[in-house]
Amino acid sequence: MRQKTGPLQWIGNILLVLAAAFFLWPFYWMVSGSFKNLRVSMQIPPEWYPHAPSFDNYRHIFTDYPVWRWFGNSLIVTLATTFLVLLCSSLAGYALSKIRFKSAKPLFVLIVSAMSLPHAVLFIPLYQILIDFKLVNTYFGVILPAVAWPFGVFLIRQFIATLPSALIEAGRIDGCSEFGIYARIMLPLAMPGLAVLAIFTFVNTWNDYVWQLIVLTESKLFTLPLGIKIAQKTIETETNYGVGMAGAVIATLPVLAVFVYFQKHFTQGLTVGAMKG
Repeated sequence: MRQKTGPLQWIGNILLVLAAAFFLWPFYWMVSGSFKNLRVSMQIPPEWYPHAPSFDNYRHIFTDYPVWRWFGNSLIVTLATTFLVLLCSSLAGYALSKIRFKSAKPLFVLIVSAMSLPHAVLFIPLYQILIDFKLVNTYFGVILPAVAWPFGVFLIRQFIATLPSALIEAGRIDGCSEFGIYARIMLPLAMPGLAVLAIFTFVNTWNDYVWQLIVLTESKLFTLPLGIKIAQKTIETETNYGVGMAGAVIATLPVLAVFVYFQKHFTQGLTVGAMKG
């Protein structure tokens, strides 16, 4: 039997459609702008849709710039950062939630407190450390500062805390070492939480611009966001927004693919930390 649609449900559906249109509009403008030339993209009033769509912007990017190298650099940095964040966060999360030691709670409070610090506050001290270790203009200089992510430790600690401790005791009775319990018991059970963290880390690292701009100075090491910024500069005083839009579309596709494929994990990530304090 079909339920009747009441006025409140109609209003809710209309609000959802309006909200979806509001959030999808920048994406539409980016895609449509990638098919406009420089003159059309700057004209007032604007073309709400490209009257004479052209692939010149995409052709310009792929012909005149090493886009595939930039793409490979982004892939190296993003995958390496994601792997190291998962490794460190899972180890720290397991230790803070299942191993009893005196400073566990104060240390966890310190980690949570670090989440409140604006990322920009850390740029100067982190950059000074990179200078001391000669890591400026290297992949390691981009990757290593992102590994100790307080949010990652918090997320995995909260997830592992929901897992039954009886499994750990059973592993110890069977003679499993502490690392064996972590690798063979806790890690497989924590895969949903790790998947959520992997998605968040991938998206944040792939879209990072400011820190990579600070650390990287050679164009051969540039990631895709940095390369696109160079490609859209036609001359010193002019910006080709059509080329910039085309580059943004190219950079968005991997993130969009990850989001669509792992959409259910994004939803789970909203509640994974609220199951147990």
